[in-house]
Parts: sequence; structure tokens; C-alpha cells
Amino acid sequence: MRVLLLAHSFNSLTQRLWVELSELGHDVTCEFDVNDAVTIQAVEMARPDVIVAPFLKRAIPEAVWKNHLCLVVHPGPPGDRGPAALDWAILEGRQEWGVTVLQAEAGMDEGPVWASRTFALRHATKSSLYRNEVADGAVEAVLDALARLADGPVGRPALAPFKPAVKQADRAIDWSRDDTATVVAKIRSADGTPGLLDSILDRSVYLYDAHAASGLSGKPGELVARSGSAVARATTDGAVWIGHLRARQEHALKLPALDVLGPLDHLPEEPGYHDIWYDERHGVGYLHFPFVNGAMSTDQCRRLRDAFIKATERPTKVIVLMGGPDFWSNGIHLCTIESAQSPAGESWDNINAMNDLCREIITCPSHFTMAALQGNAGAGGVFLALAADLVAAREAVVLNPHYKGMGNLYGSEYWTYLLPRRCGAGNAAQVVEARLPMGTAEAERLGLIDCRFGRTIAEFRRLVEEMAEALAADPGLDERLAAKRLTRAADEAQKPLEQYRAEELEHMKLNFYGFDPSYHVARYNFIHKVKKSRTPLYLAVHRSKINNIR
Repeated sequence: MRVLLLAHSFNSLTQRLWVELSELGHDVTCEFDVNDAVTIQAVEMARPDVIVAPFLKRAIPEAVWKNHLCLVVHPGPPGDRGPAALDWAILEGRQEWGVTVLQAEAGMDEGPVWASRTFALRHATKSSLYRNEVADGAVEAVLDALARLADGPVGRPALAPFKPAVKQADRAIDWSRDDTATVVAKIRSADGTPGLLDSILDRSVYLYDAHAASGLSGKPGELVARSGSAVARATTDGAVWIGHLRARQEHALKLPALDVLGPLDHLPEEPGYHDIWYDERHGVGYLHFPFVNGAMSTDQCRRLRDAFIKATERPTKVIVLMGGPDFWSNGIHLCTIESAQSPAGESWDNINAMNDLCREIITCPSHFTMAALQGNAGAGGVFLALAADLVAAREAVVLNPHYKGMGNLYGSEYWTYLLPRRCGAGNAAQVVEARLPMGTAEAERLGLIDCRFGRTIAEFRRLVEEMAEALAADPGLDERLAAKRLTRAADEAQKPLEQYRAEELEHMKLNFYGFDPSYHVARYNFIHKVKKSRTPLYLAVHRSKINNIR
């Protein structure tokens, strides 16, 4: 079936549908909804059997939906209407929510329903819910709808009142009245975009990354502690940790809270906010690093490297690198790079810190290492995972194992050693040149990962623990570790790791310091969400085919 994905951008849900539909053998192409004329032209060129709209910020042109079946993914249950469905669901404290695939008509979210799914609304950020429960439900519902094209929609539900976009006033925090749960829910409802507008120390800032601060209290609204780069602010019944802020000014970036506010050394340092932690069970060490958006700054890479080294000093034989539930890793931290006095210099420091971390994992002689990808991974984060002895991924994870989309960035993290070793030279070239998202089925076929299992995060974690504990208890593990050391020694003798690193960094030096500014331009556009003026040809397959014919 020819499927045209019509989207505002190639966001996580659009990527997930691209992967799932392609894996099923559908002929998938994508067009960014730039304006009516471009969309109409794309439909004429693609001649799709169906148009699927996973993520739009404006109505589909009438000339399109009147003449073609357009299935819109709405992140709310049947009958729900409006552009901020998840925001309202979190603010209203809903216990259950859903996702609906409906047919585009003149009225927004008023068309007949083709399929839907419901799910429990866990306490989480809007972005996390969208990336997991909404995405899972959307994939199931879209596939359900495509399977019943000949039968038509299931019906028209009763329509709920239309809910407009959430204004800042709708979720403004009243520090004199709101308890911890209310403050956390309000901040989580605005996670990602736009953030919750507030004032700290007479500065207008957007709040992100909120967690309850157990054991802390104070005068409601006042800052009471710091932990790492986070600050704690008192509520009526306790306090909340706020990990990230964005100043209310043009081109300001989301950064660790103390990077925005300054050091605030007068605040007491208290435990409670962690972006890296370690736990140990049944002979297995688990290293968690749920960095916001999967981005890894120079400081985070160095601290994670130190944590890994400490984990290797424990009396265990297996270390599992857990990442976080939403992202495993997306490589270097583009926001801290963009905000640095010298973005080129910070890029250089960041990639070297990533390389130092990778090297520790690759050369670890004492432990069997396992990368457990609960969430998505991209760019250098994928190759960081390949540094482990075994790579396991949750079924729904999407990988972007390439750098070129970021201004033709060459990449490092020892990928020129790790990728061919796993996939072979031919497959390695295919992976880095494709610029396309990859599902776990394809990644397993290519040898990029070793195994995939688990539909939910909880199920995946349970199975990872069973696998890791079985490895730790395996009488043959010492022999396996000895073989690992011999293989590493043979590889080192053939070509030292430092040579791979030096060769990769020569390319990166040109990306960072050379005359071609493509990387810096692409990074700026990505960080500031500059809207693309056209769809890249590797996504707009319908345009690529026409150009090839010409």
C-alpha cells in the first residue's frame, strides 16, 4: 500500500510510524506540511492509497481531504477535540486517556473514527506519555485502520466540547496554594513545548524536569536547596526539584537550572536529584542515566565515565547500562554546546568526553557489559551502546544510527571500529549513509543489536534483569570474559583504538573548526526548531523518484 505521511516535522511518532509501516512492506513516503500548495503537490506526486497525519499543527487542505482518505492521529480518546489533548488530560488529573485515528473533515477532530486505543495515564511528563503510551496506541490504531480500509470507519462518537490550546494562565503555579503533586503536574503538562512560565529570583523563566523533593520544605515559593545542577522550591506541603530552566528571552535554551540562575552557593547542597545512579542485585550492577532528552554534556559524560569505573570496582561480573526510560542516549548535548562561549570548543570537549566513556566500556576487562535500550537512541548514543558486549532493545525503540543529518557531521565514539565489527563493512556503510530511522527488527537483522523483547518498559526491565542475572550465574562467564580479553588484544594489535579515534577526530575537527559551517548551522536550526522550508529527499521518496526520472 502506498502511504503518505503528512507531518509538521519528522517527530518521534512520525518516525515510529515510518519504521512500523516500512517493516510491514508498505511503500512509505513523507512530506512536511509547509503550506497548502506544497501539500497538494506532494499528494499529486505520491498518489497515495491513504494519507496518514501523525503530527500536524494546521488543518489539511480541503482539496486534499475531500479527494483522498486522510487519517489523522489525535492524542485523545474518541470525541475529544482540540490541539492540547495531553496537556489538559494531565492538568485535569485523568486516570485513563487514549489515542484516536479519525478521518479528516471540515471540523477539527470531528471526522468519523477508524480506530482507537485507551491506556492508563501514568504520572509522567507530556513528552514521555506521547513517546510511549500515545505512540504505542497510535501504531496499533493506524494498523487497525489500514486493515479495515475496505470496511470503512467504525462510527462517529459523541463530541466533547472543543478545548483550545492551554494558555500559561491555565497552568500558572500559585506557590501559596499549590501542593507538590499539583506543581509537578502543571510543569509536566507543559514539558517539551512550551514549558511552564514562572518567575525565580525576579527572573522570568520556563520550568522543566520537575520531581517531588522528599524531606524538604520551607516557605512556599522560596528556593530551599540545590542538588547537582537542580534547585528545590518549597510548596505548601513539601518541595519540588526543578532540573532545567529556559530564560524568557529570544533564542534562550533549555539548560540545567543552575546554568541559568547562577551558582546560588548560599543554598544547602542536599541529596535527592540524580541524573546518574547505580544499584546492584544478585551479582549484577545497573547503571542508570536518564538524561533529559537523551543529551549528554561534557560534564555528564565525565561523571558517567567515573560512575562506570566505580561500578567495575564492585564484586560483580555483569554491568548493565540502562540509560533512561524515554531515551538511552542521543549523543553530545547540542544545547550546552550552542550556549557555550565557543560552540566549536565545547563540541570538541564534548565529543572527547564521549570517546573517553566509550573507551572505558570497550576496554573493560573485568565485566561483561550489556546495553539495555529502554528508550530511543540516536547519533553517538547508538554507537555508545555498541561499545557494550551485548545490546538488547525494547521492541518499540527507534534508532537513528547516523550523524549526517546534523550538517554532515562525521561522528566519532569509535564507530569506525564498532560498527563494521558488528555489521560488516557493507552494512556499516548502509547504516551511516541512510539518514533514516531504524526499528529493532531491522537493527537485529543488520547485527546492530543482539536481541529485542518486551512491549512495555516494565516488561523489558524484568526480562533484562532475568538475562543479566542468568549471565552473572553462568559458570562459563569467566571463560567468556577471557575470550573477550583475547579478542580485544587481537583487535588492538591489528589497529589500536587510538588510531580509530584520531582518524575520526580529524574529520570532526573540520566539522567544528573548518570553513564549512554546515554543522553549526544545522545545530542552530535544530536547537531553535527552525521550520524546514522543504522535506529532505531521503524522506520525500515521491519527490526523489521524480527527480531520478528527470
